[in-house]
Amino acid sequence: MNIIKALLMGLIQGVTEFLPVSSSGHLAIFKQVLGINLDSGMYFDVMLHLGTLVAVIIVFREDIWGMIREFWGMLVTIFANFLVFIVRRRGNTEYKYFKVINSSYRKLVLMVIISTIPTGILGMVGSDLIEKASGTLWVVGMCLILTAVLLLLADKHPDGTMRIKDAPYSSAFILGIAQGIATMPGLSRSGTTIATGLMLGYNKKLAVKYSFIMSIPAILGAVVVKIGSFKNEAFGSANLPGYILGTIVAGVTGYFSIKYMLKLIKTKRYFGFAIYCAVLGIVAIVFSIVKR
Repeated sequence: MNIIKALLMGLIQGVTEFLPVSSSGHLAIFKQVLGINLDSGMYFDVMLHLGTLVAVIIVFREDIWGMIREFWGMLVTIFANFLVFIVRRRGNTEYKYFKVINSSYRKLVLMVIISTIPTGILGMVGSDLIEKASGTLWVVGMCLILTAVLLLLADKHPDGTMRIKDAPYSSAFILGIAQGIATMPGLSRSGTTIATGLMLGYNKKLAVKYSFIMSIPAILGAVVVKIGSFKNEAFGSANLPGYILGTIVAGVTGYFSIKYMLKLIKTKRYFGFAIYCAVLGIVAIVFSIVKR
């Protein structure tokens, strides 16, 4: 793989995965408007996703470690409740059930699980539609404009006060749907989910944090799906230096993109991103009309 292309792909992946500007929309426009084909192959695509995954894990390592710890605690509590159930069935009703969701991290674990279900279903059901839409420039343009609208709504929406302990589980399901829909090319995953979280009443910090943390199983799911296609593609060892370099760039730029979003959310200024997506969307639509 060309080193310049590897660097460019890593940069695009790291920046557009977390900034609200749509990575898939940019790739479609690069290919159809500028004539630059950035198709990188399955192996490199997986490595780029792993690079951004590492970025999320590093930034939110304390929260993720807390979630992992409490997940195992939940399993222990569920098993203990099963034993209590058996004892109570035998007539000894003095034993009481333990509360499974007894901390913010346990609730966060359950919410991410709830969000992942609709995301996974929509991703599988809509895979063919997404593939067709990627080659249809006016659809990409419309989705970019929709991203701009969502960002403007989020920008103008009153600040929410909802913390994780106050968030209803239904909001996690809605955010999972939003994340699944955002697989459409031109719709920004981070922009869609952060805007949805803010409009659901999440406080600014939670909206960003939850958006990125719930992306972890989504990214892992995408990696697993792509790994299933490896049998159709040969691995070229000559490309390995480019793959590694691109992955490092994706991880580093992804890390700083997340940090930037966490800083930006304090002022909630998405207007610039909204204008950028709207202009890019209009360019895509105009080009698709002229191209005919």
